[in-house]
Amino acid sequence: MLRKFIILLLPILVLNSCVSAKVYKDLESKYAKLRSQNRDLSSDLSTAQKALEDCTQEYNETKTALDQTTARYAALERDYASAKANLDNLQASYAALEANSSASIAENVKQNRALLAQLEVQQKALDESKAKLDTERKRLERLQQDLAERSARVDELERVIAAKDAAMRALKDAISSALTDFEGKGLTVEQRDGKVYVSLENKLLFASGSWNVGANGRRAVEQLGAVLANNPEIAVLIEGHTDDVPYSGSGNLSGNWDLSAKRATAIVKILRENTTIDPKNLTAAGRGQYAPVAPNDSPENKAKNRRIEVILTPKLDEITALLKDVN
Repeated sequence: MLRKFIILLLPILVLNSCVSAKVYKDLESKYAKLRSQNRDLSSDLSTAQKALEDCTQEYNETKTALDQTTARYAALERDYASAKANLDNLQASYAALEANSSASIAENVKQNRALLAQLEVQQKALDESKAKLDTERKRLERLQQDLAERSARVDELERVIAAKDAAMRALKDAISSALTDFEGKGLTVEQRDGKVYVSLENKLLFASGSWNVGANGRRAVEQLGAVLANNPEIAVLIEGHTDDVPYSGSGNLSGNWDLSAKRATAIVKILRENTTIDPKNLTAAGRGQYAPVAPNDSPENKAKNRRIEVILTPKLDEITALLKDVN
Protein backbone atom coordinates (compact mmCIF):
# COMPACT_ATOMS: atom_id res chain seq x y z
CA MET A 1 0.00 0.00 0.00
CA LEU A 2 2.75 2.25 -0.77
CA ARG A 3 1.65 5.52 -2.24
CA LYS A 4 3.38 8.21 -4.16
CA PHE A 5 6.26 10.20 -2.89
CA ILE A 6 5.98 13.92 -2.79
CA ILE A 7 8.60 16.07 -4.24
CA LEU A 8 9.15 19.80 -3.96
CA LEU A 9 10.39 22.35 -6.44
CA LEU A 10 12.37 25.46 -5.54
CA PRO A 11 13.00 28.70 -7.40
CA ILE A 12 16.07 29.51 -9.39
CA LEU A 13 17.73 32.86 -10.01
CA VAL A 14 20.62 34.05 -12.04
CA LEU A 15 23.80 36.11 -11.07
CA ASN A 16 27.10 36.94 -12.80
CA SER A 17 29.60 34.08 -12.40
CA CYS A 18 31.59 31.61 -14.49
CA VAL A 19 31.17 27.83 -14.05
CA SER A 20 34.22 25.59 -14.36
CA ALA A 21 34.01 22.29 -16.26
CA LYS A 22 34.36 20.36 -13.02
CA VAL A 23 31.53 22.24 -11.27
CA TYR A 24 29.35 21.84 -14.32
CA LYS A 25 29.93 18.07 -14.41
CA ASP A 26 29.30 17.80 -10.66
CA LEU A 27 26.00 19.62 -11.06
CA GLU A 28 24.97 17.41 -13.94
CA SER A 29 25.89 14.27 -11.92
CA LYS A 30 23.87 15.47 -8.93
CA TYR A 31 20.87 16.07 -11.14
CA ALA A 32 21.09 12.56 -12.63
CA LYS A 33 21.49 11.09 -9.16
CA LEU A 34 18.35 12.89 -7.93
CA ARG A 35 16.33 11.44 -10.79
CA SER A 36 17.77 7.94 -10.13
CA GLN A 37 16.89 8.18 -6.42
CA ASN A 38 13.33 9.16 -7.29
CA ARG A 39 12.98 6.10 -9.58
CA ASP A 40 14.54 3.83 -6.90
CA LEU A 41 12.05 5.06 -4.29
CA SER A 42 9.13 4.38 -6.62
CA SER A 43 10.54 0.87 -7.24
CA ASP A 44 10.98 0.34 -3.46
CA LEU A 45 7.38 1.33 -2.83
CA SER A 46 6.14 -1.15 -5.50
CA THR A 47 8.34 -3.90 -3.95
CA ALA A 48 6.85 -3.22 -0.48
CA GLN A 49 3.30 -3.48 -1.86
CA LYS A 50 4.18 -6.77 -3.63
CA ALA A 51 5.72 -8.16 -0.40
CA LEU A 52 2.50 -7.32 1.49
CA GLU A 53 0.39 -9.11 -1.13
CA ASP A 54 2.68 -12.19 -0.98
CA CYS A 55 2.45 -12.28 2.83
CA THR A 56 -1.35 -12.07 2.70
CA GLN A 57 -1.51 -14.92 0.17
CA GLU A 58 0.81 -17.05 2.33
CA TYR A 59 -1.41 -16.36 5.35
CA ASN A 60 -4.53 -17.51 3.47
CA GLU A 61 -2.80 -20.71 2.25
CA THR A 62 -1.57 -21.52 5.77
CA LYS A 63 -5.05 -21.01 7.26
CA THR A 64 -6.51 -23.39 4.66
CA ALA A 65 -3.88 -26.01 5.56
CA LEU A 66 -4.68 -25.50 9.27
CA ASP A 67 -8.40 -26.06 8.67
CA GLN A 68 -7.64 -29.27 6.77
CA THR A 69 -5.34 -30.54 9.53
CA THR A 70 -8.00 -29.74 12.15
CA ALA A 71 -10.53 -31.76 10.18
CA ARG A 72 -8.13 -34.74 10.00
CA TYR A 73 -7.50 -34.41 13.71
CA ALA A 74 -11.26 -34.60 14.43
CA ALA A 75 -11.59 -37.68 12.21
CA LEU A 76 -8.75 -39.41 14.06
CA GLU A 77 -10.42 -38.62 17.39
CA ARG A 78 -13.65 -40.21 16.13
CA ASP A 79 -11.71 -43.28 14.98
CA TYR A 80 -10.03 -43.45 18.36
CA ALA A 81 -13.38 -43.31 20.19
CA SER A 82 -14.76 -46.06 17.95
CA ALA A 83 -11.72 -48.27 18.54
CA LYS A 84 -11.96 -47.63 22.28
CA ALA A 85 -15.61 -48.64 22.25
CA ASN A 86 -14.70 -51.82 20.37
CA LEU A 87 -12.02 -52.59 22.95
CA ASP A 88 -14.48 -52.09 25.79
CA ASN A 89 -16.92 -54.42 24.08
CA LEU A 90 -14.23 -57.03 23.57
CA GLN A 91 -13.13 -56.80 27.17
CA ALA A 92 -16.74 -57.34 28.23
CA SER A 93 -16.99 -60.30 25.88
CA TYR A 94 -13.74 -61.63 27.27
CA ALA A 95 -15.18 -61.66 30.76
CA ALA A 96 -18.35 -63.38 29.55
CA LEU A 97 -16.48 -66.03 27.60
CA GLU A 98 -13.89 -66.69 30.23
CA ALA A 99 -15.75 -69.87 31.24
CA ASN A 100 -15.65 -71.26 27.70
CA SER A 101 -13.04 -73.56 26.29
CA SER A 102 -9.41 -72.54 26.31
CA ALA A 103 -9.47 -72.36 22.50
CA SER A 104 -12.21 -69.73 22.51
CA ILE A 105 -10.39 -67.82 25.21
CA ALA A 106 -7.14 -67.91 23.26
CA GLU A 107 -8.92 -66.61 20.15
CA ASN A 108 -10.49 -63.76 22.09
CA VAL A 109 -7.13 -62.88 23.60
CA LYS A 110 -5.62 -62.82 20.11
CA GLN A 111 -8.35 -60.51 18.84
CA ASN A 112 -7.95 -58.26 21.84
CA ARG A 113 -4.25 -57.99 21.28
CA ALA A 114 -4.76 -57.14 17.60
CA LEU A 115 -7.25 -54.43 18.52
CA LEU A 116 -4.90 -53.04 21.14
CA ALA A 117 -2.12 -52.92 18.54
CA GLN A 118 -4.43 -51.05 16.16
CA LEU A 119 -5.35 -48.70 18.95
CA GLU A 120 -1.70 -47.98 19.65
CA VAL A 121 -1.07 -47.23 15.96
CA GLN A 122 -4.05 -44.89 15.82
CA GLN A 123 -3.01 -43.21 19.06
CA LYS A 124 0.47 -42.64 17.64
CA ALA A 125 -1.00 -41.18 14.45
CA LEU A 126 -3.24 -38.95 16.54
CA ASP A 127 -0.27 -37.70 18.58
CA GLU A 128 1.66 -36.95 15.39
CA SER A 129 -1.32 -35.03 13.98
CA LYS A 130 -1.58 -33.01 17.20
CA ALA A 131 2.13 -32.15 16.97
CA LYS A 132 1.76 -31.06 13.35
CA LEU A 133 -1.31 -29.03 14.25
CA ASP A 134 0.57 -27.24 17.03
CA THR A 135 3.43 -26.47 14.62
CA GLU A 136 1.02 -25.06 12.04
CA ARG A 137 -0.71 -22.96 14.68
CA LYS A 138 2.58 -21.46 15.82
CA ARG A 139 3.59 -20.78 12.23
CA LEU A 140 0.24 -19.13 11.55
CA GLU A 141 0.63 -16.95 14.64
CA ARG A 142 4.07 -15.83 13.46
CA LEU A 143 2.68 -15.02 10.01
CA GLN A 144 -0.20 -13.07 11.53
CA GLN A 145 2.18 -11.07 13.71
CA ASP A 146 4.50 -10.36 10.76
CA LEU A 147 1.54 -9.30 8.63
CA ALA A 148 0.30 -6.96 11.36
CA GLU A 149 3.75 -5.37 11.71
CA ARG A 150 4.09 -4.93 7.94
CA SER A 151 0.60 -3.45 7.71
CA ALA A 152 1.48 -0.97 10.45
CA ARG A 153 4.64 0.08 8.59
CA VAL A 154 2.73 0.42 5.32
CA ASP A 155 0.11 2.56 7.08
CA GLU A 156 2.88 4.77 8.46
CA LEU A 157 4.45 5.02 5.02
CA GLU A 158 1.12 6.09 3.52
CA ARG A 159 0.72 8.65 6.29
CA VAL A 160 4.17 10.13 5.62
CA ILE A 161 3.55 10.22 1.86
CA ALA A 162 0.17 11.91 2.35
CA ALA A 163 1.75 14.45 4.71
CA LYS A 164 4.51 15.26 2.23
CA ASP A 165 1.97 15.56 -0.59
CA ALA A 166 -0.07 17.99 1.51
CA ALA A 167 3.10 19.95 2.30
CA MET A 168 3.90 20.19 -1.41
CA ARG A 169 0.41 21.50 -2.16
CA ALA A 170 0.82 24.09 0.59
CA LEU A 171 4.23 25.04 -0.83
CA LYS A 172 2.77 25.44 -4.32
CA ASP A 173 0.01 27.67 -2.94
CA ALA A 174 2.52 29.74 -0.95
CA ILE A 175 4.71 30.27 -4.03
CA SER A 176 1.72 31.16 -6.20
CA SER A 177 0.62 33.68 -3.57
CA ALA A 178 4.12 35.18 -3.23
CA LEU A 179 4.57 35.49 -7.01
CA THR A 180 1.02 36.45 -7.94
CA ASP A 181 2.28 39.73 -9.47
CA PHE A 182 4.38 37.75 -11.97
CA GLU A 183 1.97 34.96 -13.02
CA GLY A 184 0.90 35.50 -16.62
CA LYS A 185 4.04 37.56 -17.23
CA GLY A 186 6.37 34.70 -18.05
CA LEU A 187 5.99 32.81 -14.74
CA THR A 188 3.97 29.66 -14.04
CA VAL A 189 3.67 27.48 -10.93
CA GLU A 190 2.34 23.90 -11.05
CA GLN A 191 2.47 20.65 -9.08
CA ARG A 192 2.97 17.30 -10.79
CA ASP A 193 4.60 13.94 -10.03
CA GLY A 194 4.96 14.90 -6.36
CA LYS A 195 7.05 17.99 -7.18
CA VAL A 196 6.43 21.72 -7.58
CA TYR A 197 7.67 23.32 -10.81
CA VAL A 198 8.26 27.08 -11.00
CA SER A 199 8.97 28.13 -14.60
CA LEU A 200 10.30 31.63 -15.40
CA GLU A 201 10.69 32.62 -19.04
CA ASN A 202 13.89 34.47 -19.89
CA LYS A 203 11.96 37.61 -20.81
CA LEU A 204 11.29 38.02 -17.08
CA LEU A 205 14.92 37.42 -16.08
CA PHE A 206 17.57 38.05 -18.76
CA ALA A 207 18.38 40.13 -21.77
CA SER A 208 19.18 38.17 -24.95
CA GLY A 209 22.49 36.31 -24.66
CA SER A 210 22.99 37.57 -21.08
CA TRP A 211 23.07 35.82 -17.74
CA ASN A 212 22.60 39.00 -15.70
CA VAL A 213 19.25 39.03 -13.90
CA GLY A 214 17.21 42.20 -14.42
CA ALA A 215 15.59 44.15 -11.58
CA ASN A 216 12.11 42.71 -12.15
CA GLY A 217 13.44 39.16 -12.36
CA ARG A 218 15.56 39.65 -9.24
CA ARG A 219 12.47 40.72 -7.32
CA ALA A 220 10.65 37.54 -8.41
CA VAL A 221 13.58 35.33 -7.38
CA GLU A 222 13.93 37.08 -4.02
CA GLN A 223 10.22 36.57 -3.30
CA LEU A 224 10.57 32.93 -4.24
CA GLY A 225 13.59 32.68 -1.93
CA ALA A 226 11.52 34.06 0.95
CA VAL A 227 9.12 31.11 0.57
CA LEU A 228 11.96 28.57 0.26
CA ALA A 229 13.60 29.90 3.42
CA ASN A 230 10.51 28.73 5.33
CA ASN A 231 10.75 25.22 3.84
CA PRO A 232 14.18 23.80 4.79
CA GLU A 233 13.09 20.20 4.00
CA ILE A 234 12.82 20.96 0.27
CA ALA A 235 15.55 20.19 -2.28
CA VAL A 236 15.83 22.91 -4.92
CA LEU A 237 17.02 22.12 -8.46
CA ILE A 238 17.51 25.14 -10.75
CA GLU A 239 17.63 24.23 -14.46
CA GLY A 240 18.61 26.62 -17.24
CA HIS A 241 17.10 26.05 -20.72
CA THR A 242 17.63 27.68 -24.12
CA ASP A 243 16.02 27.45 -27.56
CA ASP A 244 17.86 25.86 -30.49
CA VAL A 245 19.39 29.10 -31.79
CA PRO A 246 23.20 28.84 -31.34
CA TYR A 247 24.71 31.27 -28.83
CA SER A 248 26.36 34.17 -30.64
CA GLY A 249 27.14 36.53 -27.77
CA SER A 250 30.52 38.01 -27.04
CA GLY A 251 30.82 36.44 -23.56
CA ASN A 252 33.36 33.76 -22.73
CA LEU A 253 30.92 30.91 -23.41
CA SER A 254 31.18 27.88 -25.68
CA GLY A 255 27.48 27.64 -26.57
CA ASN A 256 23.90 27.28 -25.34
CA TRP A 257 24.77 24.69 -22.74
CA ASP A 258 27.29 27.00 -21.09
CA LEU A 259 24.78 29.85 -21.26
CA SER A 260 22.03 27.76 -19.62
CA ALA A 261 24.39 26.70 -16.83
CA LYS A 262 25.48 30.33 -16.29
CA ARG A 263 21.88 31.42 -15.98
CA ALA A 264 21.01 28.62 -13.53
CA THR A 265 24.04 29.52 -11.41
CA ALA A 266 23.04 33.20 -11.45
CA ILE A 267 19.66 32.25 -9.94
CA VAL A 268 21.42 30.18 -7.26
CA LYS A 269 23.57 33.16 -6.33
CA ILE A 270 20.55 35.36 -5.78
CA LEU A 271 18.90 32.67 -3.65
CA ARG A 272 22.07 32.36 -1.58
CA GLU A 273 21.78 36.03 -0.67
CA ASN A 274 18.98 34.84 1.61
CA THR A 275 21.13 33.43 4.43
CA THR A 276 18.21 31.40 5.80
CA ILE A 277 18.36 29.07 2.79
CA ASP A 278 20.75 26.14 3.32
CA PRO A 279 23.18 26.04 0.34
CA LYS A 280 23.18 22.23 0.57
CA ASN A 281 19.57 22.28 -0.63
CA LEU A 282 20.48 24.11 -3.87
CA THR A 283 21.60 22.52 -7.16
CA ALA A 284 22.18 24.34 -10.46
CA ALA A 285 22.04 22.54 -13.82
CA GLY A 286 22.31 23.64 -17.46
CA ARG A 287 20.10 21.73 -19.92
CA GLY A 288 20.86 23.80 -23.02
CA GLN A 289 18.33 23.28 -25.83
CA TYR A 290 17.75 19.60 -25.09
CA ALA A 291 14.63 19.72 -22.87
CA PRO A 292 12.20 21.98 -24.77
CA VAL A 293 8.58 22.41 -23.68
CA ALA A 294 7.47 23.31 -27.22
CA PRO A 295 8.77 22.80 -30.78
CA ASN A 296 11.29 25.44 -31.80
CA ASP A 297 9.19 26.33 -34.84
CA SER A 298 7.98 29.84 -34.01
CA PRO A 299 9.16 32.91 -32.07
CA GLU A 300 6.46 32.24 -29.45
CA ASN A 301 7.57 28.63 -28.86
CA LYS A 302 11.23 29.58 -28.81
CA ALA A 303 10.40 32.11 -26.07
CA LYS A 304 8.72 29.35 -24.05
CA ASN A 305 11.84 27.19 -24.33
CA ARG A 306 14.13 30.00 -23.12
CA ARG A 307 13.42 29.62 -19.42
CA ILE A 308 14.58 28.83 -15.90
CA GLU A 309 12.82 25.99 -14.12
CA VAL A 310 12.96 25.68 -10.33
CA ILE A 311 12.07 22.12 -9.37
CA LEU A 312 11.15 21.63 -5.71
CA THR A 313 11.36 18.11 -4.30
CA PRO A 314 10.66 16.88 -0.75
CA LYS A 315 13.49 15.16 1.08
CA LEU A 316 12.66 11.45 1.31
CA ASP A 317 14.88 10.20 4.15
CA GLU A 318 11.88 9.20 6.31
CA ILE A 319 10.20 7.39 3.42
CA THR A 320 13.43 5.58 2.53
CA ALA A 321 13.79 4.33 6.12
CA LEU A 322 10.19 3.06 6.14
CA LEU A 323 10.72 1.24 2.85
CA LYS A 324 13.72 -0.57 4.34
CA ASP A 325 11.57 -1.67 7.31
CA VAL A 326 8.81 -2.95 5.01
CA ASN A 327 11.33 -5.00 3.03
